[in-house]
Amino acid sequence: MSLNKKIISLIKRKKMKLSIAESCTGGMLSSAITSVSGSSKVFVMGLVTYSNQAKTGILKVPQKIIKKYGAVSVQCCLAMVNNLSKISKSRVCVSITGIAGPKGGSKQKPVGLVYIGIRVGKKVIVNKCNFKNKGRTNIQKQTVKKSLHLLLNLISSK
Repeated sequence: MSLNKKIISLIKRKKMKLSIAESCTGGMLSSAITSVSGSSKVFVMGLVTYSNQAKTGILKVPQKIIKKYGAVSVQCCLAMVNNLSKISKSRVCVSITGIAGPKGGSKQKPVGLVYIGIRVGKKVIVNKCNFKNKGRTNIQKQTVKKSLHLLLNLISSK
C-alpha cells in the first residue's frame, strides 16, 4: 500500500480530518492525498499560500514574522500549521514552506531548504530539510515524500 493510501486509511480509522497549506510544492501534497479514492471522507482543504500576501491574509501569519525571519523559516512554518488548524478545524494539519529554485536561494537559505510543519492534535513538529539541488521538480517531489513519511509517523504515534 502506498504512503498516501496508508495515511488516508489511518486518518479514517482514527476519525480525524486533514488539511494542508503549501507554498513551494504548489499543491503537490494535496494532489497526492486527493489521488486516493475515499480521501474526501478525511480531506478538508488544501491551500496553496504561495505569496507572503496569502500567508498573512489567509493563514494569518503575522507580518512581523515574515519581516523578521522570512517566509522560509521555522517561525513562519509553525504559524502556518497552527493557524491552519484553527481555520480548518482539522486535527491533522501540514504546512510546507521552502525554496524549490532554481533561483531565490542565498548562503543562509539555499535552494532546497524546506520546512515541513505537522500538527496532530496538540502535538506539533517542524522539520527542517536541506534537499540536494537537483532541480525544482525534484525538490518538490522530495518534499512531498518527506511530508508523507513524517505525517504517517506522527499519526501512527497518536
